[in-house]
Amino acid sequence: MKILIYGTGAVGGYFGARLTESCNDVTFIARGKHLEAIRKNGLKIKSVDGDFTINPANATDTIKTLNPDFDLIILGVKSWQVLDAAKAIKPILKESTLVLPLQNGVNNIDKLISVIDKKHIIAGFCKIYAKVEGYGIINHFFYPPEINFGEIDNKKTNRILELQSVFKRAKFKTVIPEDIISDIWKKFMFICAVSGLGALTRVSIGAMVKNEETKDLLQKTVEEIFAIATANKVSLPVGMDKMMMGFIVSQPYDSTASTQRDIMEGRPSELENFNGYIVKQGIKHGIETPVNEFVYNCLLPQERIARGKK
Repeated sequence: MKILIYGTGAVGGYFGARLTESCNDVTFIARGKHLEAIRKNGLKIKSVDGDFTINPANATDTIKTLNPDFDLIILGVKSWQVLDAAKAIKPILKESTLVLPLQNGVNNIDKLISVIDKKHIIAGFCKIYAKVEGYGIINHFFYPPEINFGEIDNKKTNRILELQSVFKRAKFKTVIPEDIISDIWKKFMFICAVSGLGALTRVSIGAMVKNEETKDLLQKTVEEIFAIATANKVSLPVGMDKMMMGFIVSQPYDSTASTQRDIMEGRPSELENFNGYIVKQGIKHGIETPVNEFVYNCLLPQERIARGKK
């Protein structure tokens, strides 16, 4: 399969490298010193499953010179970059090109649909603990990597089954859920809760869980997200908010989310697409979201500084 990885960060870099390793024709979009290192030394993957390097790696910083012949475009950018990514890839979409967003957040599909034809879009997300350790280096340090994907309407189409076959040849787990939108929200309940509160407390998931007060705040954050999902008619199991807390408690003590790390390191983050989204949805549906509102408002000044705003 001919694949474009649009955004060679931790997610795009890792899964793109695995897909290259399994004999797909993969092109990486990267930039700056990260791109320079990939061109010079290849894309290096440090992994608990074994290190490897893609060298040479087909990498570029421009999409304008690429031929419109990609079978699959994986979006590895952050959720706040999805609209710009959609505009960038639109000129190179052929009739059958699939676009798979893997970033966190629950409104990425809506953003894509506002720019490109819905027929190109499949829904998805990933599960992985990874980070860009250095220029040209991705470190996968925990959790068996996994991509969950499917048609927006959950039909098991031929293109979904064909893509599953391609993914199965790569060294990561592949899941086609019965309800992909529901599962995207389940992942969001986790990542939104631990990211925002983690950035505010500046401690690991384990440290938040160990302290009863912050553990209670995590629980309330999850309950508010669950209420918003219900208002949006997302099909979630009864008691999913309680089950999600069990999952949060089971995480490694020292683990942190990438959005938390972005905020703590002064980089633009997904705050607006996480806690900010829940706050705005609460206003829309008349649902109180006091914990998400508190987290969002406390982190907003730092987010504005990271984006160069006064």
